[in-house]
Amino acid sequence: MRKIVTRSLRQAGLDFDQILEAGDGVEALKTLETEKVDVILCDINMPNMDGLEFLRQKSANDAIKGIPIGMITTEAGAEIIGEAKALGAAGNIKKPFTPDQISDSIGPLL
Repeated sequence: MRKIVTRSLRQAGLDFDQILEAGDGVEALKTLETEKVDVILCDINMPNMDGLEFLRQKSANDAIKGIPIGMITTEAGAEIIGEAKALGAAGNIKKPFTPDQISDSIGPLL
């Protein structure tokens, strides 16, 4: 999925200098301790720490809580999307997605 997202970002014309990847929320938080990022794309369904718990921990950390975040999900339920937005997600992208959908969702966060 991470490779698909990376390819979609490039196809959408959102060519970042660097795209960092994390396998789960735990790894993402560790990466954010040392790396400065402009935007985060986070899947809701991940091992070890899911996207909602990642959002909870991110919002509690003053150093990273202001980084805009878009959630990627197969979950279409309004309850899960509402919870993600309440925890600070700026938007969501439903799988499967197109490069245009990525651009429309992520572009405004940059």
